[in-house]
Amino acid sequence: MWEKLKDRWKVDSAADVLIILVVFACTGFSVLYVKKLFFVWAGIDAHTPAWIRVCITLFIILPLYQVILLGWGWIFGKFNFFWEFEKKTFSRIMSIGKRKI
Repeated sequence: MWEKLKDRWKVDSAADVLIILVVFACTGFSVLYVKKLFFVWAGIDAHTPAWIRVCITLFIILPLYQVILLGWGWIFGKFNFFWEFEKKTFSRIMSIGKRKI
């Protein structure tokens, strides 16, 4: 598993893979915490229609995830890796919008 991830992410060591996985974990927990706080602040609860919760998640929380990911990447010394990761992710999202159905 470690070798596959090293090859996929083009990193040198298993320690780099571990740091990257820790950054993803920290980002996930951070976003869950921020989302909970934001929903409380905005008055969004279980009675709020699902489409509103989904829209807020897509248009506010998802971009916030990207920023938090870069922040954790910077803290753990992997900013350049995550910056390149973000650029690839954004280009994939943009290519989905350009596809013809």
